Amino acid sequence: MKKYFPTIAKTALVLVYLVIVAGALVRMTGSGMGCPDWPKCFGYYIPPTDLKELTWAPNRVFEKGQVIIKDETLLVAKDNFTTQTSFDASHWEKYTKHDYAIFNPLHTWIEYINRLFGALAGIACFIMAVASFKFRNKNKKITLLSWLVVVMMGFQAWLGAKVVYSVLNPIKITVHMIMALVIVAVILYIIQLARPKLAAVRYNTNFKNVLLFSLLLTLIQIAIGTQVRQFVDEQIKNGLTESILWLQNPSVIFYVHRSFSIVILLTNIYLYVRNTKFGLGFSKTKWVLLLIGFEIITGIAMAYFDFPVGSQAIHLIIASILFGIQFYMILEAKKPIPANS
Repeated sequence: MKKYFPTIAKTALVLVYLVIVAGALVRMTGSGMGCPDWPKCFGYYIPPTDLKELTWAPNRVFEKGQVIIKDETLLVAKDNFTTQTSFDASHWEKYTKHDYAIFNPLHTWIEYINRLFGALAGIACFIMAVASFKFRNKNKKITLLSWLVVVMMGFQAWLGAKVVYSVLNPIKITVHMIMALVIVAVILYIIQLARPKLAAVRYNTNFKNVLLFSLLLTLIQIAIGTQVRQFVDEQIKNGLTESILWLQNPSVIFYVHRSFSIVILLTNIYLYVRNTKFGLGFSKTKWVLLLIGFEIITGIAMAYFDFPVGSQAIHLIIASILFGIQFYMILEAKKPIPANS
């Protein structure tokens, strides 16, 4: 099991990234409330595909916890029963977490797939934690961090429920996204600990400090980006369904987000130049600049070309990959290479 641990950890990392990708798709399509309850979806383990499944009808069998939409309200079955010829309110109670009662089958299944990826990632992280017991004597840190990931995945699931119950509160969405990136960072650290090897780089204190600063900038930019996305969501809720109108009168946070990208670009150009000038060996600086370039291009596309299909999801996915690469560079730079190596 020990020799397979790096593969297990990498699988967990890929699945966590797939959750981020699915989450980006949820945001892009506005499917965040596709399942208004949690962890089930309208009270089902496999969600409905037709409104008829959520509509009261005579001679229908309902199980406790299943949901219907009646008079624009979610009602939850209090017990197992078969409906009679007329509606009997004694078998139902009002869903009290929120008053959102809209069914869109596409949104429901997009959100459901997002939850499935979350469950798969959780299982992979649990398997990683179990496998980490092989390291408990030689490298206890791997075991402790692996189980910390399991705890964080549990917290992330709880936070996902809170996001739904709050009907997509923007602060909770931001925390949810940042937490996903923290999980990515910890798994990357576990992978590095499980297969330690000296990176072919030269240690440079100034480079490492600026790299840390750059990572912080990326994290802040992602957090600001979620607020910009929330502003767009509010425009849609207010009836501006045409994408050309979403940023017609942008908030201050949009200009902050746009200007902040220049700071990030200049910071990483400095890192690239310093790496090249002193031959530090951090080859991933090229990837970082390339990703930032794509990030700026997708940002321009959204702002000036009316949000092309997929641009929002790609923008967020690139940002999360950028964060992962920058964090891994920090792991590479954490110790100087011994003189005799």
